[in-house]
Amino acid sequence: MAKLHFKYGAMNSGKSDTLIKTAYNYEERGLKVIVIKPKVDTKGGDLVAARGGHRRTVDIHANETLDLAAEVMKDPDISCVLVDEAQFLTEKQISQLFHVAKVQNISVICYGLRADFRTELFPGSKRLLEIADNIEKLPTMCFCGSQAEFNTRKIDGKYVFEGDQVAIEGEGTVEYDSLCGACYMREGGVI
Repeated sequence: MAKLHFKYGAMNSGKSDTLIKTAYNYEERGLKVIVIKPKVDTKGGDLVAARGGHRRTVDIHANETLDLAAEVMKDPDISCVLVDEAQFLTEKQISQLFHVAKVQNISVICYGLRADFRTELFPGSKRLLEIADNIEKLPTMCFCGSQAEFNTRKIDGKYVFEGDQVAIEGEGTVEYDSLCGACYMREGGVI
């Protein structure tokens, strides 16, 4: 039976790079994958873009009303569904991906953030934490050398802890970092 996987990590933990490598491994064995990316994530355009320079074409740009199970069923030869930035999917879409795994017997691997810069769960991540068969943390490091747990947003080089949940990196002066708990609080984050 296929499974729904959630591989999460703070910013810069290599989620997109891992997705690209996973796609390569499947295709090297002659198996077909489909890559989904939420439409709200405009970074990279039609590509999954990893920090290390690797790129992968996106097959489906999912707006919030797209039925992902119906989209995947259009191609009977799919062996694996890979989702970049899964935190931006709706809870309903995550349930549709669970359907893909359990009814269509196609493995689904979702990569994304657990929580936003305010330490609040994203809707897609919340649903994945509730129903995923496997949950794996991809570690990354804080500037101090400790393991980073928290995502932070910077505007004009200064950390901010209020604002809309979604502001895509590269648009305007928005940047993101990952920090350990101590550094997050030292910069003004409240837990």
